[in-house]
Amino acid sequence: MARPPLTIPPEVRSRLKRLALHTRRDMGDRGFGMHASRNKGSGLEFAQYRAYEPGDEPRRIDWKLFARSDRFFVREAEQESPVSVWILLDASASMAQADRARPDWSRMEAAKLLALCVAELAMMQGDRFGWMSLQQSALGVVDPHRGRAQFKAMQIQFSRLVPAGTFADSATLAPLWERIAARDLVLFLSDCFDEAGIALIERLAKAGREVLAVQLLTAEERDFPFNGGFRFRDQESGEELVTDGAALRETFLARFAAAREALAERLDAAGIPHTAYVLDEPIDQPLQVFFGRRGRAP
Repeated sequence: MARPPLTIPPEVRSRLKRLALHTRRDMGDRGFGMHASRNKGSGLEFAQYRAYEPGDEPRRIDWKLFARSDRFFVREAEQESPVSVWILLDASASMAQADRARPDWSRMEAAKLLALCVAELAMMQGDRFGWMSLQQSALGVVDPHRGRAQFKAMQIQFSRLVPAGTFADSATLAPLWERIAARDLVLFLSDCFDEAGIALIERLAKAGREVLAVQLLTAEERDFPFNGGFRFRDQESGEELVTDGAALRETFLARFAAAREALAERLDAAGIPHTAYVLDEPIDQPLQVFFGRRGRAP
């Protein structure tokens, strides 16, 4: 059964207004900078109506539409932007992992909400955004478009998306290479445990696509707070390990830290900016890293 559509919490939406999507390409050697986005105003091509929100300029309200509907709507007009944003969402079974303290907040749910936040940023700038869900023998593709209708389509599709199976194989991924253009910005959301996923974004980066990667982790993976006997099960392979949590803690944390360091070195070598998100952190934290004040053009 599909879950109710995710929504962005008001406090997160407020923080997003201080961010802007960036690309390195438009800033040359200065790193990330806000790209040449679509601009909105009364003298440009009409794009769509949307519901009035506090802070909108009254002059943008369509008063004729208000007279017919008794509701406030704002006219949005815009000019062309050269950038489309692609969100690549790992939908393999391991993304269903959650912490015992909050079993309804899995890596997948966090990835979906993070994707919605990126879509919200794209809408603020008038940019196109699209997405792909990547899982075994299934590539869910929605090509980039603009506007509120695209955002609602994302909400609906994500409410039906259930993580399953392994990561998509090369045959399933084949259509991806024809869709992501040279100037597109790609955000990869994954636990980054699957070699096929890392190889995919390495290949995209090598082909000149600008790729950002977010590794989604549980708080239990970070802290390993287990004591007593536990049965650990790999959600993709089904393999199980029965052991004492406390006895395994030091070994696990050392190996996990080494694996994360190796991943960071690999992504650095490929020129892929990256960060990690842990499920007990604010959902917009990765976007603050990529698109916050530190990366803005002066």
